[in-house]
Amino acid sequence: MLPPIPVLADYGISPTHGFLPDVLPLTRLPDPYYNKWEAIAANLQALILSKRLRGVVDRLPVLDTIGLEHDAEWRRAYSLLSFMAHGYIWSGDSPSDRLPPSIAVPLLKISEHLEVPPVATYAAVCLWNFKPLFMDEDIDNLENLATLSTFTGAIDESWFYLVSVAMEARGAPIIPLMLTAIAAAREDDAATVTRCLHTFAERLDDLTTLLQRMHESCDPKIFYDRIRPFLAGSKNMADAGLPHGVIYEDGSGKEEYRQYSGGSNAQSSLIQFFDIVLGIEHRPTGEKRGRSQEQGEGHAPAPKHNFLLEMRKYMPGPHARFLNHVQSAANIREFVEEHRDDRPLCIAYDACLAMLRALRDKHIAIVTRYIVLPSKEVRTRSRSRSPEAVRRKVNLATASRQQPPGIALDTRGDGKKDSLKGTGGTALISFLKQARDETGEPAVEAWAHRFMSRVIRTEGQGDFFAGKPEEGAGLQVASQAEEAVIPGLAASWTVDDDVGGICYY
Repeated sequence: MLPPIPVLADYGISPTHGFLPDVLPLTRLPDPYYNKWEAIAANLQALILSKRLRGVVDRLPVLDTIGLEHDAEWRRAYSLLSFMAHGYIWSGDSPSDRLPPSIAVPLLKISEHLEVPPVATYAAVCLWNFKPLFMDEDIDNLENLATLSTFTGAIDESWFYLVSVAMEARGAPIIPLMLTAIAAAREDDAATVTRCLHTFAERLDDLTTLLQRMHESCDPKIFYDRIRPFLAGSKNMADAGLPHGVIYEDGSGKEEYRQYSGGSNAQSSLIQFFDIVLGIEHRPTGEKRGRSQEQGEGHAPAPKHNFLLEMRKYMPGPHARFLNHVQSAANIREFVEEHRDDRPLCIAYDACLAMLRALRDKHIAIVTRYIVLPSKEVRTRSRSRSPEAVRRKVNLATASRQQPPGIALDTRGDGKKDSLKGTGGTALISFLKQARDETGEPAVEAWAHRFMSRVIRTEGQGDFFAGKPEEGAGLQVASQAEEAVIPGLAASWTVDDDVGGICYY
């Protein structure tokens, strides 16, 4: 028997808002018992700037979660405590490897209730951290959104979160749309599947347009130096000052170091939903496509372990279970392969792949602009400063000062590549580029395969006016896939490096 098609209400997913809550996030917890949490969150930026946050939190009493009733209250409390926790860890000259009971005890209980890890996940900083300015306007409109909490108070930080919120809202109708397509495929209704794929492709184009607005109000330097360090997790963060992770002091006397990834857009259930319904399979980073797949002998089953599956552990539990359910019911790729003679259907499917690949290309360009270039500037500045100034502060941004010069990577004497860490604690450029390339692999039409594997060559690259690229800087295109091209003042360049991600997938 075929698995049932999932019902959105069973997983707390809205047909209009998608993975955003159907009830808008609370701007304040209603019970006065939690006023101390709210007061700290309202003054978080000032407490961080004055370096008084840790002292205030250390004196904070351990509050019980008994006063939290509705889901919206639990989500608000989780978001508040996540911001407080990351502010506590990263606000000093060196990170704290302990969280006091005043944060750790309630955060652990709330996280267990919501089925999320006790860190600032994508849900904490984006899904449950916004409000509309006008209730009668849509929340997929960036000009109608505001954040509830930030670390810095900067518009750049708010904009960074809100672009993701708007994308979640704009992409929400795709969820019921593609469930309809799955049902139509079971009924061999190619016309309905084609119409759904047309709408899906158009909506993906809208999402790419939204993503490209990131630069409007989020400055790369501010993001890299001031915002990104607070979003870091505790996993693979030895260079940033947390070699073992963080101890959550829960009063048990048996506390051990915990390691969690920071917020990442790979924790967006919406993006993973796109891959699942289109039948896109992502291999562990660095793993090549199997020979049988290259020869068209059918596609291999999805791997049991990779970064994307790891990130599902950071999604709200019901959302992760929904994705698992959809994965068992998804049939669009197989339906299209069985109807290769239906040109409109095949073209519509390939158009969705092309649009999703374009979305990933734009994201790689953003990672390049917001991580790669600032990291080079940090290393350049560090070479001109005294050792005392360089060592003054330790966090994710300053960790790159330990790296050799070059835009994103250099080769050590042992021939290995250095990599900057993303907030998730992993090198993400190679992951992002592989995910982009894998997006085009299921394409049905030969022209679509050629289109999505084309190489873009920039005229005049390396000429007299552009100048020679810095040796070891990773500027040359060595891939057969289209690169993210970043226009500069005198030339254009591309990135082919293993470096940290923007913290969002």
